[in-house]
Amino acid sequence: MIPYTNRELSWLEFNQRVLDESKREDLPLLERVKFLAISGSNLDEFYQVRIGGLTEQLRKENYQTDPSGMTLSSQLYETRKRAQEMMCEQYKIWNEALFPKLLDAEIKITKPAELSGKSQQELQDRMINNILPVLTPIAIQYEESYLSIPALQLCIICKLKEELGTFRHVFIPVPANLPRLLTLSEKLGESYKLLLEDVIAHHTGELFPHEEVVESSVFRLTKNSDIVLDDEDARDLAGEMKEVLTRRRFGRAVRLEIPEGTSSSLKEIITQITGAKLDHIIDVDGPLGIADLFSLAIIPGFEKYKFEPWHPQVSPTFDPDESIFATLDKKNITLFHPYESFDPVVQLIQEAAEDPHTLAIKQVLYRTASKSHIIEALKKAAMNGKQVTVLIELKARFDEQRNLLRADELQKAGVQVIYGVKGYKTHAKATLVVRKTHLGIKRYVHLGTGNYNESTANLYTDISYLTSQTELGSDTSLFFNMLTGHSKMTRFSKLRPAPTHMKSLLIELIGKEAKIAKSGQKARILAKMNSLQDPDIIAALYSASQAGVEIKLNIRGICCLKPDIKGVSDNIEVVSIIDRYLEHTRTFYFEQAGDQQVYISSADWMVRNLEKRLELMIPIEEDRDKERIKAYLLACFKDNTNAHIILPDGSSERISSEGKVPFRFQEYMYKLTKERITAKNETANVTFQPHSSPEL
Repeated sequence: MIPYTNRELSWLEFNQRVLDESKREDLPLLERVKFLAISGSNLDEFYQVRIGGLTEQLRKENYQTDPSGMTLSSQLYETRKRAQEMMCEQYKIWNEALFPKLLDAEIKITKPAELSGKSQQELQDRMINNILPVLTPIAIQYEESYLSIPALQLCIICKLKEELGTFRHVFIPVPANLPRLLTLSEKLGESYKLLLEDVIAHHTGELFPHEEVVESSVFRLTKNSDIVLDDEDARDLAGEMKEVLTRRRFGRAVRLEIPEGTSSSLKEIITQITGAKLDHIIDVDGPLGIADLFSLAIIPGFEKYKFEPWHPQVSPTFDPDESIFATLDKKNITLFHPYESFDPVVQLIQEAAEDPHTLAIKQVLYRTASKSHIIEALKKAAMNGKQVTVLIELKARFDEQRNLLRADELQKAGVQVIYGVKGYKTHAKATLVVRKTHLGIKRYVHLGTGNYNESTANLYTDISYLTSQTELGSDTSLFFNMLTGHSKMTRFSKLRPAPTHMKSLLIELIGKEAKIAKSGQKARILAKMNSLQDPDIIAALYSASQAGVEIKLNIRGICCLKPDIKGVSDNIEVVSIIDRYLEHTRTFYFEQAGDQQVYISSADWMVRNLEKRLELMIPIEEDRDKERIKAYLLACFKDNTNAHIILPDGSSERISSEGKVPFRFQEYMYKLTKERITAKNETANVTFQPHSSPEL
């Protein structure tokens, strides 16, 4: 058995790194609140999917162990324990560090009872006019109430005393489509924030005018959402996905959050109606659903408590005044997002939709923005008579509902929609535009590491590659033919797809690097990704390390490899960067005795990506771009302000800048991008005027 860190515990260590950012007094206050909220959102999903999945496997008496040797029951026990410790730490940070500083910053979160009479009246009016009409009290029927309790949504439970002196209980789901934070103006220049559940609880008497509200409390239930679609025999994939979404609503309880101080009688009733067990209950000292504090972090008017904006720059390799097709006829474009704008990718689709020479557009959509220019361009292209084919991955977790709506929207516009591929998720990031030119049919391609989502393109680091290179265009056509026509992935010339080719090539490249090291030559592997979990890849990296290969890995999240073990992985360094942007790029560099092999990819080095998803690995062949990516990867390991070193036991510690010149990778990338733009502009503005010939 190879040295291996449990996947779930490694992920929790990543979330600890996110949470630790909220403790940093050198960060702006609202950015600290944002990191706290992100850690809460991450933990919500962890309970829904990972703890939910472990619980379900254990319930089905699946007693297998993971590659670290942990049984399911030990994984479930350890992850629950660690996650609960993290929640306690979240609320300690909120109560002791952030909440008092918000008050100092004139961001006052208060209770309705603490408002003055004038504000009480304003709140009363808001309650009657804007909140009360959308509330739906539900009488508790113990056998059936669980079905009505929404997951990850606040609910208020009330004990009511009826006119005849009897008691009953009701619960009120707090509407998820209303803002969690209400703002009231107490006086000029001063505002108060109130939590929606506090406002509703304060006015519950107005819902039950002939009864006395004896006591009330709020609670929040997390349900197992690890319910996936078995699509092998599905005849109506969209219809069966709707069934999966329905079944998720009735998933089993995996966590129940209840405020500290809730009476034992109310607590008992909440436990009964949610179906929660004792080890699911977490007593919370603060606002439930800490992820909702994200809305507090982005409130307008408090810019001095936020990061200075970094605006995406127009790449110097791209001329926005020139047709993107004309640009790609001359050169390839490599973009580093979000430092360089995502606009060229959007422009490719928009221009293709309007271009009279465009014959077809093909694209894979995994996650899209809520207001997507790309979706609008695809619809316009279809209405303009182009042949438009879109693969929408319905199995993209937690985006299923949006993708169902997207599919329906596109189909109505005349787009041919494919609902994924049986047995696999399609996670590749690919667009193909086919045009008729004076030289014949020509293909234009976008391949990348991130989703076609204009919103997250401003928040996630990714790489885009745009080209009209013949072989990549041909390969991308073959890839789409495989998706839509069930053809086999056997004839690719440059692209390396998963699950058929990518993993074997990676192991081959790692093995070649090991042979080079054994021959006495310099050997090096640089790689950046979200997660490293595949045992075969890890074993290959251990072998390469033992052969003397220098291996530097920048892994944001899960890392099951154990670095720096003497005789096993002492040539492997792993760092994780947590900063204002979410590190999402997947790119791999192999020295290969001077014949540098560089790739970008949609795939992490995980079993699910390499064996159970349709992914692409794209070679970068231009020397200029190889050097840029190599410098990009090396810069990750210079960070001594936001980087953490991963330790052999799976934990991590922040790399200190003490005694060194501070280096922040993301700031370096932003400044470098701006410098490239400035240099281009200065070159463009230089003019040369010759001396006139002297008169004869």
